[in-house]
Amino acid sequence: MTGAAGQGFEPATGDGPAAPDAGRAAELRTAYEGLVQIRRLVNGPAGEAVPAPWELRRPSRAVALVLEASGITPSAADAEGRPTRTGYLVAAGPEPGRVEVTWTGPKGGGAAEEEQERLTACAAALERMGWVCLLYRGPRRRRFLEVEPPR
Repeated sequence: MTGAAGQGFEPATGDGPAAPDAGRAAELRTAYEGLVQIRRLVNGPAGEAVPAPWELRRPSRAVALVLEASGITPSAADAEGRPTRTGYLVAAGPEPGRVEVTWTGPKGGGAAEEEQERLTACAAALERMGWVCLLYRGPRRRRFLEVEPPR
């Protein structure tokens, strides 16, 4: 799964600048197809229904890849970390192997009003790929997903 200039493809986690569009769709498709193929090869009878071992070692990257490949918009941030686009934000969870997904955006951009609907869509995409998602309400009553591999 390598991208331009031999660099590995990095799925959008939503914590940096918006990724350039040139060639990204093809790289994303190749990376996602690679994920599915790896699952088929290493998961035995479970096949593509559950995360592969590499996904368990890098769950934030795996979750971000599934979300981006599902067509869900990642958030973006400027150099100071301020949100510039509304979308998902993937971050390490409170325990190893867990990931948190929030719906964030620029101040006054409406992210809070759409977070339940959009996080539900994120959960559906992740659950189709074998991840377990729980929707919680956190500080300031904002919702977030906690994502983990199946037990």
